[in-house]
Amino acid sequence: MSNTLTSIPLTSLLERLFKQAEAATSPAIASISREERERMMHSKTEYLDFYNLLKDLWLPVSREAGVLLYMLARSSNARNIVEFGTSFGISTLHMAAALRDNGGGLLISCEFEPSKVIQARKHLDEGGLADLVEVREGDALKTLAADLPASVDLLLLDGAKALYTEVLKLVESRLRPGALIIADNADYSPDYLAHVRAPGSGYLSLPFGGDVEVSMWLG
Repeated sequence: MSNTLTSIPLTSLLERLFKQAEAATSPAIASISREERERMMHSKTEYLDFYNLLKDLWLPVSREAGVLLYMLARSSNARNIVEFGTSFGISTLHMAAALRDNGGGLLISCEFEPSKVIQARKHLDEGGLADLVEVREGDALKTLAADLPASVDLLLLDGAKALYTEVLKLVESRLRPGALIIADNADYSPDYLAHVRAPGSGYLSLPFGGDVEVSMWLG
């Protein structure tokens, strides 16, 4: 069984990108108080301003979460994936590798910061996975509002935490029964957790690894 994730060029590329992510700093975000950061992170109206301050930070999934994404996409034989929050493309690379090993498919990802879109596309080219990914530039509430696959197998939520519920609702009608939804740092989105954990919501959901919520759409 082929495994793109643990083969060259992707292994060396991801190792380099994780190291760059760990070394990145943001003078802009360091200039505001922790209380102000918390307030902006939870805002449904200031998310673009907040994530503009974070544009120098990579905000990647953890190494473990990246492998988890690959495993979930691979084991579910995912062919259509939607990602909210491309950043520099680390999570995108993991999921696109699973699509490659599943025999192909499409990953629609979105990112509002133009400089990150440029870098993410460069990394996808370097990893040999660009043909499987469409990166949509702009606010996800607009870029994911139309032209999605008829059936979505996996959704990753890793953008503005305050928008997790809104983005899920954009994609929900396209989720196939059994589709997986992975929300990174979901504790920052209490309304999202309340929704997917509520009895009768249509989801089966549980926390995983302390900072990831894994949910299944029951249909």
